[in-house]
Amino acid sequence: MQRKQKSETGNGCTMAVRDSALELRTRMARLMSIVEIAPRRRLPMAGTKAVEDPKKEATDQNYDYMFKLLIIGNSSVGKTSFLFRYADDSFTSAFVSTVGIDFKVKTVFRNDKRVKLQIWDTAGQERYRTITTAYYRGAMGFILMYDITNEESFNSVQDWITQIKTYSSDNAQVILVGNKCDMAEERVISEKRGIQLAEQLEVQFFETSAKENINIKAVFEQLVDIICDKMSESLDIDPSLIAGGGGQMMGHTLTDQPTNPVNTNCNC
Repeated sequence: MQRKQKSETGNGCTMAVRDSALELRTRMARLMSIVEIAPRRRLPMAGTKAVEDPKKEATDQNYDYMFKLLIIGNSSVGKTSFLFRYADDSFTSAFVSTVGIDFKVKTVFRNDKRVKLQIWDTAGQERYRTITTAYYRGAMGFILMYDITNEESFNSVQDWITQIKTYSSDNAQVILVGNKCDMAEERVISEKRGIQLAEQLEVQFFETSAKENINIKAVFEQLVDIICDKMSESLDIDPSLIAGGGGQMMGHTLTDQPTNPVNTNCNC
């Protein structure tokens, strides 16, 4: 604690010391106010995603259409690897089975239009079926996947088609995908069988490999093109489907999904 200077000096030292203390307290108060008012920049915790730049977030809202797509199929057919290869151009064999559901967003340009893709990666296990089917509503496209090295996953395709017909809209588009075509020595489902099934279901067919990056982009491009063509046909019949003149298909927005979605690290 500072000692008071003797006032006998006649030079006002006592008052000067008190003024200095008051000035210090005032400065501290101002600093505290600044700390409380200024937005805090927090570093992301381990395992969490950094907060996006507001400017970038605003830019991401500039799109003509947004399509909600789902990747479905039995567990371990490679859905997550497929999505990561397309969205991030990355591949790892360290994935484990998906718990719940997760999604990635990617923007593409098709026919001079900016199309925002909201791509949902779903768990294949039966115990998560109630969660995943809740996300079928509003989906405009499905990538139905089986593993060419797994007979059971191929035999389950018809069950997944039934799920689509039950829980999604009538105009949802489907592409059948036989994944892991790089594993030729372990193949049990021939390409011919895949083509025949696709013809039976009246959908298009691709064989793909997330590991070797075979036909990944082609699948998404084809699905987007099909949706755009169907959407154009619908708009020719009923132009009121465009909401508010903003170029967004009515009923297909970011809010067209269950509230409080399960957002987990998606690995299948």
